[in-house]
Amino acid sequence: MLHRRAIVVVAVALSAVLIVASAAGAHVTVQPGSAAKGSFSILSFSVPIEEADANTVKLEVTFPVKNPIPFVSVKPMPGWTISTEKAKLDKPVKTDDGEITEAVTKVTWTATAGGLNPGEFDLFTVSAGPLPTNTKQLAFPTLQTYSSGEVVRWIQTTAKGAPEPDFPVPTLTLTKASSGHH
Repeated sequence: MLHRRAIVVVAVALSAVLIVASAAGAHVTVQPGSAAKGSFSILSFSVPIEEADANTVKLEVTFPVKNPIPFVSVKPMPGWTISTEKAKLDKPVKTDDGEITEAVTKVTWTATAGGLNPGEFDLFTVSAGPLPTNTKQLAFPTLQTYSSGEVVRWIQTTAKGAPEPDFPVPTLTLTKASSGHH
């Protein structure tokens, strides 16, 4: 009897560790993880549900202002309303289409029905470009709101040589620009 109880205790403890480990590894990320400088890219924010008893009902992705992306358009998502915020740029961006003086600074997806359920994920997708050529990466601070009212802030940067933080900011690595058309 004591032996069986010990096995149950160990099994429950191991299950709890595995659940915590899998939740900790399920972060909001940007896909693909890298894109060529100066290119137009399809960027998808992969959003998992880490709560067992709440749905994701809102996602807010902040776009870089220091290294802005001149053109951002959003892919429609059934069951979600999408809004964008723009701001005037401190320094206009020169593009093949002329000078751009304002850029998208935030995209917000809000569920019109139940949102994403526990155990689900979805891709929140934009077309963006041309990507900046004067930086090595772009960070997209993201807020994930659950139906319980909890807000998870995916805003922590990873210090070089340090372990990944609990809530890392989705980051796009910019690679050397490819030759030819973008």
